[in-house]
Amino acid sequence: MDSLHFYKYQGAGNDFVMFDNRENIFPSQNTALISRLCDRRFGVGSDGIILLNQHSTYDFEMVYHNADGSVAMCGNGARCAVHFAHHLGIISDDTTFLAHDGVHEARIEGEQVTINLSDVSQVDTYEDGFFLDTGTRHFVRVLPEDQLLSDYDVMTEGKKVRYDNRFMPEGTNASFVQKTDGQMQMRIYERGVENETLSSGTGITAVALALAHAESLESPITVQARGGELTIAFEPAGDGKFIQVFMTGPAVMVFEGTVFV
Repeated sequence: MDSLHFYKYQGAGNDFVMFDNRENIFPSQNTALISRLCDRRFGVGSDGIILLNQHSTYDFEMVYHNADGSVAMCGNGARCAVHFAHHLGIISDDTTFLAHDGVHEARIEGEQVTINLSDVSQVDTYEDGFFLDTGTRHFVRVLPEDQLLSDYDVMTEGKKVRYDNRFMPEGTNASFVQKTDGQMQMRIYERGVENETLSSGTGITAVALALAHAESLESPITVQARGGELTIAFEPAGDGKFIQVFMTGPAVMVFEGTVFV
């Protein structure tokens, strides 16, 4: 039986099993293994698996696998990968790395990591919300004041949006947001995890930019998820476009261990 050394990270409540994969030790085509490692009863337990790979041009490559094995961009995962690379001595305080949606720059200051995200080319407005791509596809629904976010059925409503014909065949993540006393709070159903998670970096970014577009809110915007808060800075570029998008928040190593595969 083979064993693999792993590190457990969390970023604003999104948790990840991380592997130093610079020597290609992880069988990334083994989706059954990925699902088992993410399982909170039979594995380590996480929202996804992150592989830190060697790269010839950039400091490293981050490959993020959802619990179902699919590959995506993950904002909180990217921030955790930066912290992990710093822990391994691969980078100093600044880095340039490759992810699923392209090249990113980042800076680490203690447990706070800031990364730049992809430019947003448009925000589509629907009667029931907004759709945009912040490196990953997101639908954002703003709840009315008389409908408490804490009581909202995120699983049922999130699954409806995730498989809505408007967003197929790829589907979408679904974020639900409420503004109370000037504070922005959100909950999210994540595609690939197929469940509610405590946070999403690209989801929080989508919430911030959708409301900036709809209500002309100024940068930066702080959004509170169930697992923590992130601050999103940006520059509006007109017609639903946003450039210079940056996400700042915590990335924390929780523990490390060995798993048998």
